[in-house]
Amino acid sequence: MVDEYEKNILFDLDGTLTDPKVGITKSISYALNILKLPVPDNLDWCIGPPLQNSFAQLLGASNPALVQPALKLYRERFVEKGMYENEVYPGIEDFLEKLTDIKFKMYVATSKPEVYAKKIIKHFNLEKYFAGVYGSELSGKDCDKAVIISNVLEYEKISNFKAVMIGDRSHDLIGAKANGMDAIGVLWGYGSKEEFAPENPYAMVKNLMDLEQVIISWSKRKR
Repeated sequence: MVDEYEKNILFDLDGTLTDPKVGITKSISYALNILKLPVPDNLDWCIGPPLQNSFAQLLGASNPALVQPALKLYRERFVEKGMYENEVYPGIEDFLEKLTDIKFKMYVATSKPEVYAKKIIKHFNLEKYFAGVYGSELSGKDCDKAVIISNVLEYEKISNFKAVMIGDRSHDLIGAKANGMDAIGVLWGYGSKEEFAPENPYAMVKNLMDLEQVIISWSKRKR
């Protein structure tokens, strides 16, 4: 059981709660094909970080003016098909149910546009587990994970000492650190131990069983 202090969990979405690989990579490929640009064999590294940043890297310094057109084309396909070419990782719903039962308060904190994140959470019937879903704006404003986490803490009036960020990429950990929060890196998504290690997370876990134990341990710590 949790101690007398309220404990809050911020979950990343892509690569942490759901596997969005098919929808994201096919929508990126769609945009690049229409722009008649080469499509890399591996686009997994684009899953998680802000998409504007990924397109900037894909297009290179010689094509900065194409970032916004590429993003627009990506969203054409993503809204129609890609958003739902996605699946909840096995065991996630039972895991969220268990955390709800032991009185953790949970939020989604994602770099994905908030309007899309809310639709995805609702599509998979996960909204009942979350007190709020926070993301970026379609304009790209507030896409930095540190800003998104700060927004959650500010709007929900949560102390950074009473919250932990859980995600599968280094920017989740970096965003938590910028807000003075603990973070846990999960290894079933698109990050790695090598990516996480420089950020000194509270823990790195391979599966939901390990994550549950780490969360309970974290919740019992005395500040």
